[in-house]
Amino acid sequence: MGDQANLPAASNGKGATADRPLPRAKKHGPAAMAIQLTSHAAEEENAQRQAELFYLQKQIQAQTPMVIVLEDGERIEGCIEWYDRNSLKVRGKAKALIYKSAIKYMYKLGDTGR
Repeated sequence: MGDQANLPAASNGKGATADRPLPRAKKHGPAAMAIQLTSHAAEEENAQRQAELFYLQKQIQAQTPMVIVLEDGERIEGCIEWYDRNSLKVRGKAKALIYKSAIKYMYKLGDTGR
């Protein structure tokens, strides 16, 4: 057992030994900043989503006749029956399921829409 004291320290090939471990990587400030920006953006997105949900729920309860203008210029008139994260169901002359991503804007029937 006394022979082990005279053996060289084991190396992992990257300069670290049992007596001298590798230095730890430093943490940089910008990574912490990115988390704060993401959090702030998420709060704004959440507030906007809550406003959208409130508006849609109000129009559903009042059965407000709406005009929905799609990205391609098509206009759909009717009352919103229900909605989810990605779509609206509109009841007019015909029933339609509309993806929110296809909506350019909407307004109450009787408003000018501009």
